[in-house]
Amino acid sequence: AEQLRPYIAASSDPDYWTRHIVTIQRNTMITAAATAVGINMTFLLPYSMLRKGWDKAFRGLATFDLATGLFVPFLLATSCVVIAAASQFHAQYDPGLVGEGGPTAITEKLQKDYDKNLGAFTGSAPSGSPDGAAPRAEDSVNLADRQLAVMTIKSDSGALAISLENVTGNKTVAQYVFGIGVVGMAISTIIILMLINGFTFTEALGAQNAGVMHRVGSYMPAFTGALGFLLIWGPIPESRFWFAIPTSRIGMMLLPIAYITFFMMMNNRKLMGESIMTGGKKAAVNIVMVAAIFVATFGSALAIWETKMNIPGTEQSVRPFLIGGAIAFIALAVIVQATRTSSSKA
Repeated sequence: AEQLRPYIAASSDPDYWTRHIVTIQRNTMITAAATAVGINMTFLLPYSMLRKGWDKAFRGLATFDLATGLFVPFLLATSCVVIAAASQFHAQYDPGLVGEGGPTAITEKLQKDYDKNLGAFTGSAPSGSPDGAAPRAEDSVNLADRQLAVMTIKSDSGALAISLENVTGNKTVAQYVFGIGVVGMAISTIIILMLINGFTFTEALGAQNAGVMHRVGSYMPAFTGALGFLLIWGPIPESRFWFAIPTSRIGMMLLPIAYITFFMMMNNRKLMGESIMTGGKKAAVNIVMVAAIFVATFGSALAIWETKMNIPGTEQSVRPFLIGGAIAFIALAVIVQATRTSSSKA
């Protein structure tokens, strides 16, 4: 980013900070893309339309419903978040951490993460440098290095809430506003996941919608989410707020499967019947779908390969588990499809 270039140029190791910042930016963009256009929309929207009985005659209403109920609120909410984050955090640092001024309300909050970033740069952090840099002497670190170490901190919920004090002028109000927003986001997300899992459960078991199995499937994410937080993630504070990142990466891994399935369905004459696309419209849609499949697949592979996160509380990288899970998932899909094909022929 343009605002970071002067600091990188003034640092003692521009190559290190360039690699480090680009990695952070790329991982964040992959996470954002997976969250914005995730498996939730691609799965829940078709099922909800079928459930409501919206066929071809309801296409106009469906488009209006999608725009006003999903796109417009999403655009407004994300725009506000991006603008606020850019205003409060982008290319900015706390003077108290780099010795340019007295401590502020956020200095103590960021001290641990600042020490971790600077330790990774010097090679003195427990995990060493994530970019493979050789250990550096402490006196080789200049002011720009320290400033960049602050700028690349991943702000947690506490830091984000503190940033709202500039808007509200009151710490208590800022904490409540941010807290209510996070709670609302969590509740809306778990409701969506419950709806999706209910549809998935009934489809996998061949059960009836709105029946007992549908309710069981819908309640599963609520129970597993609560138990996971209480027993696994809750006791590790640093994992709570940023657990959305690996979760979104898993969603990105599943996205190509949805896109490929839609592509095959739209070009299946037996399935589409008279509604199948023809001529120039078919060619245009297929070109766009192939491009979407390529981007989603590339992003999915990159999301797995570029993962440098460890399992919270350990030094074990999650990458081998992601790669193994992806291979196992593809193999299972091929085996199941081959079994179904042979059974239908028999």
